[in-house]
Amino acid sequence: MVTYAYRCPECGSVDLTFPLGRAPEHASCPRCGTWTRRRWTAPALARLPRGIREAHAREERSRDEPEVVSRPGPGRRL
Repeated sequence: MVTYAYRCPECGSVDLTFPLGRAPEHASCPRCGTWTRRRWTAPALARLPRGIREAHAREERSRDEPEVVSRPGPGRRL
């Protein structure tokens, strides 16, 4: 399930969950029942766990400047 942002004319911003790619353009507000319109927002990457965010950042950097390793790090075997 993915959280999508909607705008209710009565209640303001409302978050609703739907399966990935299945969010309708309009949905009923869970608070007042008024029809809401979907807002397009950036992905919530800041909510990802720290390890996943760091892995994404490391992968981004390695596209243009791959990290060169001359020997295994501490605690790692060949």
